Parts: sequence; structure tokens; C-alpha cells
Amino acid sequence: MYKISLEKDHQVEVELNAGHISVNGSNFEWNLSKISKQKFHILKDNKSFNAEVISFDKDKKVVEIKINNQIYTVQVKDKMDQLLERMGITNLTSSIITDIKAPMPGLIHDIFVKVGQEVKKGDQIMVLEAMKMENVLKSPGDCTIQSIEVAVGASVEKNQILIKF
Repeated sequence: MYKISLEKDHQVEVELNAGHISVNGSNFEWNLSKISKQKFHILKDNKSFNAEVISFDKDKKVVEIKINNQIYTVQVKDKMDQLLERMGITNLTSSIITDIKAPMPGLIHDIFVKVGQEVKKGDQIMVLEAMKMENVLKSPGDCTIQSIEVAVGASVEKNQILIKF
């Protein structure tokens, strides 16, 4: 069973059984035709709807759908998500990021950030030279640089703290 959040306080339960769909325990009859990879035509209760998937965030399980030029944000929770939520474990994919540590011993070749700078997930932070290869270290999340613990040219050991957030 899936729990689908359509609006802030509007949730429905959807169950799929051998190709049949039920919504909140009632059979859901519709006709869905795929037009292209992200566009669909829907017939429901003798009404026609054009639907297009605008975006899909796999990690957050959020889909943005445009139906007849109206955009809806839909969040889907499967059985595992619902179980984790009941157990009080609501978001395993995010954690508090406090620092970046050296993944291996090496030499700091370049630093691209400054104290107080805001960085986004995936932004280049610094270059660590190890075994004659330059390794670009990137931000693991959106955060602000609190301190830089090394300087260009410094030799570092594995797991040494390089940046604090």
C-alpha cells in the first residue's frame, strides 16, 4: 500500500493488486494512455485529462505533475517509508554535515572556498593530490564554511579534518 500526499493535509491510500487500483479502499476505474515518455492522456468518469510529469526526485519520492495546465506536487510513501515513519525514523538520506575529512593521505593542491562562504551539494571545495592524482573534494550538502583546517601545500593524513561546517 502506498500513501500519497497531494496537498499539505490531503493524503490518500493507494493499493495495487494484479493491475487493479484502489484509492482509500474503493476501486479506481480510469483509462491511461501513454503519449510520450512523460506525457499521458487520462479518461476518468467521462472526463479527459492531459498529464505531464514535470520532475521526479527519486530520493525524496516527490513527483511534480501538470494536469490540464495545473501543477501538483505529489509525495509517495511505500510500505517501508510508512514503517520507518511509525518508528520515528523519518529521513535516512539526510544527516547533519559537520566536516570534510581527507579520504586518503595526500597533499592539499588547491582550496576553492573561504570561511563564511555558502556552498551547495556537489560544489568543489578543494583538490587533494594523492598518488600523483588530483582528487577534487566536493561538498556533501548545502552548508556554510565555518573553518578551513589546512592550507595549500599542507600534507594531510587519512581522516584528518580539512573543513568544518
